[in-house]
Amino acid sequence: MYRYLSQVLKRFVKPSTLFKYGFNWSPMYRRTTAKLIEVSDDLHKVVITMKPQWKNRNFVGSIFGGSMLSATDPIYMIQLIQILGDDYVVWDKYVEARYKRPAKSKIFGVFIFSEEDIKQIKQDVALNHEIDLVKTMSLVDSNQNNIATFKKTIYIADKQFYKEKLKQRRT
Repeated sequence: MYRYLSQVLKRFVKPSTLFKYGFNWSPMYRRTTAKLIEVSDDLHKVVITMKPQWKNRNFVGSIFGGSMLSATDPIYMIQLIQILGDDYVVWDKYVEARYKRPAKSKIFGVFIFSEEDIKQIKQDVALNHEIDLVKTMSLVDSNQNNIATFKKTIYIADKQFYKEKLKQRRT
């Protein structure tokens, strides 16, 4: 449903605007209590923020680690889906979370793909048909203290290769 709706809305709204408000209005992302506050026009940079509130506080009054994880979870995957286009399959595969200190104030996270990153991904997929990309991002407070670090493994494949792989798996 979200993919179809975004395709229709892209006719009227910039992809970056759709990305930002699509996330912020989506019921599943709203439940994380995070918000996207910046999305670059080329979708290569996304900035999120999360502040402590009654919905995300844990027993000791800091932001619940699961809320932080869920706020970061979909960003890289959907960024790549939008940047790479319909010729690629992108899936979240694995995440390693490291919580460094309690989040007792507003926190921020930045998700970045450079032009070189995208070129390298396309070259690697063209050569190997599928890859596992590892990206690391951190959530920090306003003083740049590292609150949590997430190491994400993202599966990326050529769509035709992926379809053939699924066919072979079914037989």
